[in-house]
Amino acid sequence: MKKVYSVFKPLRHLKYLLKKPITKDFKDIFDNPREVADNYRGFHVNDWEECIGCSTCGEICPTEAITMVERSELEDKDGSLQLRPTIDYGRCCFCALCVDVCTTSSLKMSKEYLYNDPDPDSFYFMPTDTFNGKEVKLGYEKDESSDLLDLERVSMEHLSPDERKGSFLEIIKGYSKEQAIHEASRCVECGICTNACPAHMNIPEYITAIWENNFEEALTEIYKTNPLPAVCGRICTHNCETACALTQRGDAVAIRWLKRYIVDNAPKDIYDSVILEQVSKEVNGKVAIIGAGPSGLAAAYYLRTIGYNVEIFEQMPLAGGVMRYGIPKYRLPDEAIDQDISFIEKIGVKINLNTKVTDTMLADFNKNYDAVFTGSGFFAGRKIPMPGHDHKDCIAAMDFLPLGRDYGRGTVKELDVHENVVIIGGGNVAFDVARTVVRYQNEKFGKSNVMMAALESEDALPADLEEVVEGREEGVKYHFGMGPQEIVIKNNKIKGLKVKKVISIFDTEGNFNPSFEENSEQLLEATQVFMAIGQSPDYSYLSDENQNKMNINRGKIEVKENGQVKGIDWLFAGGDIVKGPDVISGVANGHNAAIGIDEYLSKKNK
Repeated sequence: MKKVYSVFKPLRHLKYLLKKPITKDFKDIFDNPREVADNYRGFHVNDWEECIGCSTCGEICPTEAITMVERSELEDKDGSLQLRPTIDYGRCCFCALCVDVCTTSSLKMSKEYLYNDPDPDSFYFMPTDTFNGKEVKLGYEKDESSDLLDLERVSMEHLSPDERKGSFLEIIKGYSKEQAIHEASRCVECGICTNACPAHMNIPEYITAIWENNFEEALTEIYKTNPLPAVCGRICTHNCETACALTQRGDAVAIRWLKRYIVDNAPKDIYDSVILEQVSKEVNGKVAIIGAGPSGLAAAYYLRTIGYNVEIFEQMPLAGGVMRYGIPKYRLPDEAIDQDISFIEKIGVKINLNTKVTDTMLADFNKNYDAVFTGSGFFAGRKIPMPGHDHKDCIAAMDFLPLGRDYGRGTVKELDVHENVVIIGGGNVAFDVARTVVRYQNEKFGKSNVMMAALESEDALPADLEEVVEGREEGVKYHFGMGPQEIVIKNNKIKGLKVKKVISIFDTEGNFNPSFEENSEQLLEATQVFMAIGQSPDYSYLSDENQNKMNINRGKIEVKENGQVKGIDWLFAGGDIVKGPDVISGVANGHNAAIGIDEYLSKKNK
């Protein structure tokens, strides 16, 4: 019976022969799309606003079905690339690994049976999160169990607040080998960090080398763009970490600490081979450099690797500029600066210390050298011209920090620091002053009393978050959103700082013009005031003739793309006097100027 039934089974379909066919309006397909069965994950959708073009989806795809395509209409900004994924459904196996690894969770899947391409013969689609203006119904999304990313940073060991505030010991202890390899494994190698770094360092490459335990490769990648890795591994402003793809849902890769791990642990013989191997044969050219700060050292290093004869002229007893005399020892020990500078000297850069350049010397440089680079920095302290600012116990930050640094290294035996102090400012320099004073007070008086007044609220401070947190742990008392009005003086002694509550810092046109709440005045009692409200350049080495040829706007020298000073073709500039205070930016435009000088001299000598 079963066999007989199976013979006639196909005939059952004859009953549909005379039935009216069911048709579906084309528009209705899109208004009420069909959905695939529950055991299918569906088709890809991507929220372009959330997507940052990191390419992790394409990297993990086992069938190479994903291609990143540039979309120039997207905004070019730090933390994002102008790329979006395109799916080849002729290759796609619908495994959804791309969804599970997506750094932003922008890539998902839809069970709606729609294509995002008007060509019905195409299997190549750039997914969005809408179709014909309608939101697409989602299907498969990753969850905690399927997420392939490690979103939690390996913590760095710090000295405790009690250990910190009574000494100038370095706060950060550094990664072990195991910690560094674990942290390196978190990197998705997207390169967004490189795009955000002012020096465009090869960050994914040296992090991969750490993961592979290859110090030589890691050092080689670092020195291609940064000859100050021991310094930047400690105090870099780490724009790269702010842009890191993992910050979309978790902690950024600890790029700065990983750089430090390499330079603190690489064997000396590897250092020597990497540093010396990069130096080219001698070329016929001499370059003078003013200032041994970050930009001057970077320019000198890269000019020397090209083969030029390079001399640096530094007015201070030690090379390093702001790194040596502005940043406190607890953040940046001398040993780290010495390490970087020793390798720059080792490749043949000559550093002349205790040599302040004058306008006469600069004229001689023009005659005796083929080109000159200046990275003289912002070393002069500034004060707010308020009542009492000219009192001897009102001190500018950059008049104090070099002394504090010398005290930390033992070349100054005592600092003029009172028991009750107030700091004006809310940037990193203000915290450098405040935390240096805390340490000295604890050493001398066994206790500290440091207050800080800043115009900005705590969430709008220009200082790094770690400075705010660590300063509070060390006992600094904050008065944020308070504007200084007057340094009160009685019997020729400072009694305190008069402040008012800030209503706004900028006016309706965006100009700096603070306004204050009436009847909100209070006195922060102190006998000493430090002002950390910015620095100024010293251009005494530039003659009036030279200054008239160039453009100096708000203390900064205007340069061309290659670092060449506009109006003076033989003079190049970088660092604070071009970009403002930032070590890694100084390194970047010192490197850029070295390339510019080489191009300038190559054309000149043709």
